[in-house]
Amino acid sequence: MSGTLYVVPTPIGNLEDITLRALRILKECDLIACEDTRQSLNLLSHFKLSKHLISFYSYNEQHRIKGLIDKLLNGKKIALISDAGTPGISDPGYSLVKEVISKNINLEVLPGSSAVITALVGSGLPTDGFIFCGFLKRKPSKMRKELVELTNLKKTIIFYESPHRIFKTIEMCLAVFGKDTQICLAREMTKKFEEFIRGTIKEVLEDTKNRKSLLGEFVVLVYPKELEKK
Repeated sequence: MSGTLYVVPTPIGNLEDITLRALRILKECDLIACEDTRQSLNLLSHFKLSKHLISFYSYNEQHRIKGLIDKLLNGKKIALISDAGTPGISDPGYSLVKEVISKNINLEVLPGSSAVITALVGSGLPTDGFIFCGFLKRKPSKMRKELVELTNLKKTIIFYESPHRIFKTIEMCLAVFGKDTQICLAREMTKKFEEFIRGTIKEVLEDTKNRKSLLGEFVVLVYPKELEKK
């Protein structure tokens, strides 16, 4: 009889956001596949848990999958976690989940922390339809093309951005969507310095440029107006 892969969300900042079910699974599983063993060790130590950890991140996940599948087929219970949030959402996990399903191995996905949903609800932008893009292309021409393709969807666009590129990305949004388009920058969510910066792209760009620095990973949300044909 095969074991079970548990996809376990972990807090995106505030450790109080972990669920009782998540703690039970982490306590009962045979091992934990995690993005960063050091980060995960800190999490487990906080909750006084001790468990064998195996690294599972973007550069080694393909190499690790066979070994994890073999353990699951031998009846092991494995928890998959990322550094923060739900595994598989712009984090390692998709390939393993796909393989588990193809092998008819038991799979349980726990609900829990998600930076995307938390940012969307707090943004004040429409929530009835949205598209999540992960990280946009880094090359400006490719980023612009990607954003242009999203302009007429009439849905809230959500993507991640680093503090090092946030200013240039807002400027790109200004060029593509126009100054009066609504945007929200969500940063440091659930942490001490949590902040939602809301307004038109022009207003948010002026606000952020007046600051010495903006720290923390960003979730950027844009609700574009339908562009007129030029």
